[in-house]
Amino acid sequence: MISIAIANQKGGVGKTTSAINLATAFAASGWRTLLIDLDPQGNASTGVGVSAASREMSSYDLLLGDAPLGDCVMQTTIPGLSLVPATVDLSGAEVELVSITDRTHRLRRALSSAQNAYEICFIDCPPSLGLLTLNALTAADTVLVPLQCEFFALEGLSQLLQTVERVQQRFNSELGIIGVALTMFDRRNRLTDQVSDDVRSCLGKLVFNTEIPRNVRLSEAPSHGLPALIYDQHCTGSRAYLALARELISRLPENRKAA
Repeated sequence: MISIAIANQKGGVGKTTSAINLATAFAASGWRTLLIDLDPQGNASTGVGVSAASREMSSYDLLLGDAPLGDCVMQTTIPGLSLVPATVDLSGAEVELVSITDRTHRLRRALSSAQNAYEICFIDCPPSLGLLTLNALTAADTVLVPLQCEFFALEGLSQLLQTVERVQQRFNSELGIIGVALTMFDRRNRLTDQVSDDVRSCLGKLVFNTEIPRNVRLSEAPSHGLPALIYDQHCTGSRAYLALARELISRLPENRKAA
């Protein structure tokens, strides 16, 4: 199983939207896909149609060791896509994990039992660099960074890159960055092109060619409990995420590419 953490400590950059739609795209391509919601807001869970009332076990129980992975996984209505949902209990996990000796490796150990059950796992991280995100980075093989095309996003990116480097040194030497995805792209805004040019000049081929546009249908889809790829597969946002999924697959190890 390949584990991909979708992380950026800045909120509102498209992490959850990216996690939902990439997971859906991979599941639709025949990959046995697991989506883990590590954000206490639980938006990724809601975005794939799992209501708060139906979440008996969650990523909170998984991290605290109260339940094994198999008990926390729920099947979604999307064929091939399984979910470990989040509940509000997760907001207290940061405090509870502080007193545990292996607090940064809880998710990694929990996922060790799933290596043959799923082919790919997407981890939707909260908008912070606390213990929840550290658990995701320690458990992941690689990181995908959604980056909103605005000036302040560049400052947050450098901080995230430093965090990834520290995680590599202390907790997960195999961790890499598979790419940076430019989100909320608006050609009508000159700043968008400037930020895009700056990011590409600094990071080069690390930046995905695909740009995710600002799109009303992307914003509407979660209120219907659906990924945009199902809500409106022909909208520009959905087409962009399909293109991003294909580009992501091309960056995975050769022997793990989908047909």
